[in-house]
Amino acid sequence: MPRRWKIFAALAGMLVLSMFFRVSMAVVSSELTSDLGLGAAELGVVSGVFFYIFACSQIPLGPLIDRFGGRLIVSILGAVTTGGALFFAVSASYHNLIAARILLGVGTAAVLMGSLKIFSNWFSREEFAKISGYMIAVGNLGSVVATLPLAYAISNFGLRATFIAASLAQLANTAAVFLIARDAPAADETNAGPSPAIAGEHRADMLKTWRLLLVSPAFWLVSLMAFFWYANYMVLLGMWGGPYLREVIGLDKSASSMTLLFISFGYICGSLLLGKMIDILKGSLIRTIVLGQSLLLLLMSAMLGPAEAVPRTLLVLIFFMIGLASSSGIIIYPLARNLVPHEFAATAMTCVNFFLLIGAASVQHIIGLSIHTFTRLPSGYPATAYHTAFMIPICGLAGTLVLFVCGRRFFK
Repeated sequence: MPRRWKIFAALAGMLVLSMFFRVSMAVVSSELTSDLGLGAAELGVVSGVFFYIFACSQIPLGPLIDRFGGRLIVSILGAVTTGGALFFAVSASYHNLIAARILLGVGTAAVLMGSLKIFSNWFSREEFAKISGYMIAVGNLGSVVATLPLAYAISNFGLRATFIAASLAQLANTAAVFLIARDAPAADETNAGPSPAIAGEHRADMLKTWRLLLVSPAFWLVSLMAFFWYANYMVLLGMWGGPYLREVIGLDKSASSMTLLFISFGYICGSLLLGKMIDILKGSLIRTIVLGQSLLLLLMSAMLGPAEAVPRTLLVLIFFMIGLASSSGIIIYPLARNLVPHEFAATAMTCVNFFLLIGAASVQHIIGLSIHTFTRLPSGYPATAYHTAFMIPICGLAGTLVLFVCGRRFFK
């Protein structure tokens, strides 16, 4: 196997684990409620703090990766992730869980950006977009593992043993990245991408780029779309989908995990088919994201009551389609890249990524606070609590789509 594909495999494994830790709260929330007595507000904080820390970590990571290389930064933070997973496994209090999720947020924050930095030196410009799509598709297998397989493991081995095993897998994968990955090909290896010297000739002027973005209406439209697109996706997959399916629709843990699994399947399928959809729409990124997010809005609206009256088979299909429609949000990255000159593209994408993660964190937290205002019944929170809370990201996405369509003239 060519070395660059070995590097891809090692880094993709890191992204799988990163996604696993990111979305595992939807399944483990019931254990945390029964074992530690955590309510909706506390669960929202434990879930959301990961995204706050992940988002804030984006600001210094770009310069660090440029300075020291993706291999070293991803490996060091991979060790932090290992510690965070182990700490989560043994945590016996609310505050320890928050600390563990902070470590996980910091540890996984560099995986995707560090990987893309390495890929830019190992793959040509023509290959880069395709390899990025493959990376995101493979990485989302972690979301799959964090649903039914995670529920099965917890049921049979317990939460502590499961996360200890996950920490060992993280340790092994971190070692693989450190030993296998290289930031750029050696002189005697075929280099399909630009050399580090060439890549470093046009160092981004961060302040100039930020000023350019801050006065760009298109940047704020893309950032707003990132905020509410990912918030809607993670509301179900990251935290509140599991409790909603169990407490409102009445599914058991296994059935709810299986249903959430189909969001991940849909997202992976959508990621692989996105290029074809762009071609069908004559290369229009704007039309593709508006169509995909409009479908997501329609499907998410089913969580306001209609989903509770449909047969189980149709419910699974709705969740699969939510994942499929959600994948259209990936287009925010090429849209952001096109807002600035090529040499500043990474800065633009990192800035948009900040809003994406803040959206996931803040909305999950706000939803927890909203649900907590309702009286918890013996069977869980009432359907009205979830309907009221889900209106927040749904209305946000609806407003964003209106602004996006009205402001499409700001995009070149």
